[in-house]
Amino acid sequence: MSAPHRRPALIVFVVVAFVACLGLGWWQWGRYESGSGTGQNLGYALQWPLFAGFVVWAYFRFVRLEKDAREAESQSSAPEGTPVAESATPLRPKRPKRVAPREIPAGLLPERPRAVTENDPQTTEYNRYLADLHASDLDQQIQDAGLRNHPERSAG
Repeated sequence: MSAPHRRPALIVFVVVAFVACLGLGWWQWGRYESGSGTGQNLGYALQWPLFAGFVVWAYFRFVRLEKDAREAESQSSAPEGTPVAESATPLRPKRPKRVAPREIPAGLLPERPRAVTENDPQTTEYNRYLADLHASDLDQQIQDAGLRNHPERSAG
């Protein structure tokens, strides 16, 4: 696999995205200066160059991460006791890698409320009362709609 900073398709993508973002910023600036321009156009005109800068930053970040991954892989694949050659002129001093936490420490977040599992007689009675109200309400709605056959009426 070629070095990430020498991938022509990736470089072309970054250049096209950079130029497109700057072009959109220029277009929004022209819209802002026109008679119908608004503050929203000004905001977009300032926002698009930031997107262009992000594209370039993301490319260099990608190159650095790929380089670090290759170095880590080459160091881990070298037999123990074999010195790994460092580059003659390092571009920047090596920083110790930060390890991201893998789980949330205990006590950091508040505890979730737990449902009451014990049977309270008052709550049980109240729930039964609500169920009876609901059932009688449904019966009344069905009767009002004329959907219930009344047993007191005879067919003859």
